[in-house]
Amino acid sequence: MSGKRLKRQLIRKKLFSKNRLVILNEDTFAEIFSLRLTLMNVFIVATVGALLIIFVTTYIIAFTPLREYIPGYASTELKRQAVELAIKSDSLEKAMKRNNLYVESIKKVLNGDLEYAKLNIDSIIVAEEIDPETLVMEPSKSEMELRKEVESKNKKN
Repeated sequence: MSGKRLKRQLIRKKLFSKNRLVILNEDTFAEIFSLRLTLMNVFIVATVGALLIIFVTTYIIAFTPLREYIPGYASTELKRQAVELAIKSDSLEKAMKRNNLYVESIKKVLNGDLEYAKLNIDSIIVAEEIDPETLVMEPSKSEMELRKEVESKNKKN
């Protein structure tokens, strides 16, 4: 116990002992600057300085346009343009699909495989869309068995 206490006292004495930092002129040995410091003061000033630099750097990166130069960060304008382009490309894909269906229908008419009465761009668009009311959404036998099995396991737990 006394050994630990002595070590603590020795460390405390070193941390709080006063030292002098002196800057001298090398030619005349005249004192230019003098400062009384303790090791604890130096440690505190260094820690506060490091934290200040970290916070200022973080602030600059987070709240200024400099963040756009860091890989992985994108500007809000660039993100907005990407969303607009995604929407445009999706609508263009749908339009291209409709036009391809129309061209295929025209090819069928020219080959004689389809009647002219069935060839209409509006009918192709309507045929492409699925009406949810016409879909049969009844579960199959295997799905019903699976549901019963899951319910029985849930009851056991």
